[in-house]
Amino acid sequence: MKKISLILAIAAFQLGFSQNSHIKVVESKKIELTSELTKDKIESYNKQFLKFVAALKTSDKQAVNSLISDKVKDIVDDNMIEKLSGGISFERKTEVYKSGYQKLLDNETYPAIQYKYADDKSASPRDIITVIFENDGKILGVKPEYSE
Repeated sequence: MKKISLILAIAAFQLGFSQNSHIKVVESKKIELTSELTKDKIESYNKQFLKFVAALKTSDKQAVNSLISDKVKDIVDDNMIEKLSGGISFERKTEVYKSGYQKLLDNETYPAIQYKYADDKSASPRDIITVIFENDGKILGVKPEYSE
């Protein structure tokens, strides 16, 4: 049931996102990232993501709103925040798995970081959280992915 709720939240997030700004994330099992981000960019975006996770953990809607892109603020509601919070394990530490740029359907390319949980030592991590950013560090989208 938790997975279904999470999938519905992500679908609603993407649908609303596409309606408001005519941008949709490419839907696929694996998100392909092109070229890598610089260490400075990764550090900067990672700080934003950690603030976002802390805000989700405390259910601080005001902090969440300050960290997300204006393009998605209109569609992110309390229910969506709650469902996203259920899809991220706050007890487990995350670390950068991959970074790069993600092309969306509008042919714009945005910085993206894929996170894995630090305790997952497998070559291909079981759980990945993909975060797409605007160049200024605001979060455009968050997509937790779980292997079965």
